[in-house]
Amino acid sequence: MKNVSVDTVLKGTAVVPGVRYAPAVWISPRPKLPKAGQVVAENQREAELSRFNDAADVVAERLLQRSAHAKGAAAEVLKATAGMVNDRGWRKAVRKGITGGHPAEYAVVAATTKFVTMFEAAGGVMAERTTDLRDIRDRVIAQLRGEPEPGLPDVTERVVLFADDLSPADTAALNVDLFVGLVTELGGPTSHTAIIARQLNVPCIVAAGSQIHSVVAGTPVLVDGSLGTISLGADPETAVQAEQESKMQAERVAQWRGPAKTKDGHHVQLLANVQDGKAARIAATESQAEGIGLFRTELCFLNATTEPSVKEQAEVYKKVLEQFPNSKVVVRSLDAGSDKPVAFASMADEMNPALGVRGLRVARANEALLTRQLDAIAKAASELGRTEETAPTWVMAPMVATAREAQWFAGLCGDRGLTAGAMIEVPAASLMADKIMPHLRFVSIGTNDLTQYTMAADRMSPQLAYLTDPWQPAVLRLIDHTCKEGKKFNTAVGVCGEAAADPLLACVLTGLGVNSLSAASTAIAGVGAQLAAVDLETCQKAAEVALNAEGATNARALVRELLLGDKA
Repeated sequence: MKNVSVDTVLKGTAVVPGVRYAPAVWISPRPKLPKAGQVVAENQREAELSRFNDAADVVAERLLQRSAHAKGAAAEVLKATAGMVNDRGWRKAVRKGITGGHPAEYAVVAATTKFVTMFEAAGGVMAERTTDLRDIRDRVIAQLRGEPEPGLPDVTERVVLFADDLSPADTAALNVDLFVGLVTELGGPTSHTAIIARQLNVPCIVAAGSQIHSVVAGTPVLVDGSLGTISLGADPETAVQAEQESKMQAERVAQWRGPAKTKDGHHVQLLANVQDGKAARIAATESQAEGIGLFRTELCFLNATTEPSVKEQAEVYKKVLEQFPNSKVVVRSLDAGSDKPVAFASMADEMNPALGVRGLRVARANEALLTRQLDAIAKAASELGRTEETAPTWVMAPMVATAREAQWFAGLCGDRGLTAGAMIEVPAASLMADKIMPHLRFVSIGTNDLTQYTMAADRMSPQLAYLTDPWQPAVLRLIDHTCKEGKKFNTAVGVCGEAAADPLLACVLTGLGVNSLSAASTAIAGVGAQLAAVDLETCQKAAEVALNAEGATNARALVRELLLGDKA
């Protein structure tokens, strides 16, 4: 993109690339929340409870109807949000408040506050769901009052949508012909907003901070989802030209066909991240993915209250494996723990779940849970006739920190004829790669958690988004070290975190020696097209520049200038 003369440039975290120029519009306000004080007479409480149940049922049904018209991640998120409206624990808490004399509106607020506090204390994935909780609270309250449903404003022209944060329901319902860009004060690169925005391929910037409230509705803004910038006062002619250049680049990306190679023929395997058979089918039919680099098995069982049998698990896994019958599929063993809502695989409450019993650590106290899952994976692969030569089925353990853990997991996999690997997301695993790798065939770097732990910053915190950026040189140095040890031990090194979805960072990772990149299927073409535009030597130069940068912003800017000729 050419330089644009502007009066003011605001900065957030880049999530989805693309340049758009349009007037700003703010999301419709949420309902004013009621306060405690009013008491419902005892003989009216049954009617009040009925009023709540009717309102909640309407909201849940409305979300389910939207999910039926959505696709991929958007549909799944809408279903999950509807499930939260119907959650027995939440409804029980509301019912208790109403039977105790609170009006339905306040009982909804009190119950939601209780669960938000619990989820924020849990951290991780659970903390991310607080936006969903507040969203269903506001929708139910609006329904109780007969007010318009909060959320997206009615628009008739192209706009850039601004919001404190976006609920999954609002993001999934976006008409991308009208809402051409997204900017939020809060959020993070792994939030539901970011995930759905990637699927919709709408330029998106999150964690832009309270500064965005200076943007008045109707103000023309130029958003750059690659740089994370919101420019006010841009020259209209130059801004329109920048948007057209961005769209031309998007067309080139859409025309790209795999497999991925650099300009001089260096092959980089591009794989898809999936959570179920449906996502795997989309990756196989609608993307250029060569296989699956991350099958998040725990997401198949979020609603299971008891552990599925080996046979039941195998049937679930087969639905994913059969979508790539002649390709590599990497299955992650349950990444569950006290910060993940998997009822049959979670431990007791902990003070700091992100640093607690999660991932492989759960199996230390319940090895049979892991061995039954490995039995199911082996059974699924065997029934489909998959072999290491024709269609490798690799299994990796999350949260590996020591060589002993790697050796233990590899032994369990080997007993079942499975190829063992490990996630590199704990800094110790990278630093001790020379001791861990002799036990493994491959490793896959989870940049989301590796960044969180390296920078000592909660990846769900919008205030710390500048730290939880995979462009951080400290994180890249750990990846560099892992790749060098991988070459020594002939151990394949992949990346399956959000970093793999960034086309420019993908070039850096390739230059560091990463063999495969696994991302959301919608991001694969952008990565492949960018790799095709450079040679391996340029990727290696980009890696060197990024490793020696003083910080994430500096690293991104220097690499962008090297690869695109842009001075951001």
